[in-house]
Amino acid sequence: MRTIRRLIYGEVLVAVAFVTLGFLSLFFFFDLVEEIQAVGRHTATGYNLAHALVYVALLIPSHLYELTPIAVLIGTIFVMARLAQSSEFTILRTSGLDPWRALRALLILGLGFVMLTFALGDYLSPVADRAAQLLKARYTGRITVGQTGAWLKEKQADGQYAVNVGELASDGVMHDIRVFEFDNRGSLQSVTQAQSASASDDESWQLQQVRRTEFPVEGAATARIDHLQWDSLRWPNRLSAEMVSAALLKPERMRALDLFQYIQHLQSNAQDAQRYEIEFWRKVFYPLSCLVMVVLALPFAYLHFRSGSITTYVFGGVLAGISFFLLNNVFGYIGTLQNWQPWLAAALPGLIYTALSLSAFGWLVLRR
Repeated sequence: MRTIRRLIYGEVLVAVAFVTLGFLSLFFFFDLVEEIQAVGRHTATGYNLAHALVYVALLIPSHLYELTPIAVLIGTIFVMARLAQSSEFTILRTSGLDPWRALRALLILGLGFVMLTFALGDYLSPVADRAAQLLKARYTGRITVGQTGAWLKEKQADGQYAVNVGELASDGVMHDIRVFEFDNRGSLQSVTQAQSASASDDESWQLQQVRRTEFPVEGAATARIDHLQWDSLRWPNRLSAEMVSAALLKPERMRALDLFQYIQHLQSNAQDAQRYEIEFWRKVFYPLSCLVMVVLALPFAYLHFRSGSITTYVFGGVLAGISFFLLNNVFGYIGTLQNWQPWLAAALPGLIYTALSLSAFGWLVLRR
């Protein structure tokens, strides 16, 4: 079995690497063409071709994370079909390689791809994506959401706060800050405006160029409005820099741990977190799809043909990979619209393909 595994693993790894390189080359080309247009629009701000190349290169880990299951499927199908065409797999079967041993060998290889996909999606891709967005924001404008920026909510013992962050600069500094303070009865206590702010490690923000308007509630006879100003002001809160980035950046750019912490923050403040819960469970289940892909590819080794091209089977693998990618995205939107359980919306594409792969394995391998 050690020799057999070495043979199959070597062939699959080479094929997967070749498929991945081809897909990444296409994505790199398309991204670069789009960024060349951005270079023309932002030449006056110093955004040149070198910056565009760095930006496109920083997007590669994200594309690699998305493409790994598809590349695993196509590469494994190619190897299994080629072994069947050359009768090599038939020789392996007569040497004692029964279906369960073959399945176990591919599952072990699939676990390696699972760990690789998890590392890409939870460590390398978020860091590279954030660096890419901040690099581009340095020359093309700050990161923002719509016309009003991002809104966050913070609940404390003495009341609650609605926080609006207008923009996020390339150095991580927040701009155009507005903090609305409410007491526990829902009455507006104050409005704080700051030109910029930076999140500290001691659970606080350091606000710069601060203007504060207070509305003391001491009875109708003594009602008044106070105006205060500071050059710098420390505001204690539990809104970390990752939470602000989560509100301004796409959730798929975040680590699973950051998503989980942001979900806990939203739920503790009675805010809807379904979109982020779906993305969190997708982060959990997506690497496991590599196991589904290798199981789906195994029946191709049991096809009986000695001549002809294996292009049809590889093309079928491409279609299956694309359909999985589409289902994985579509079910996320459907789950949000139909208010499905987040784990179900994230796991359903994998469950569908698991059923298909096990059905193909049972019918083509075990029954026939």
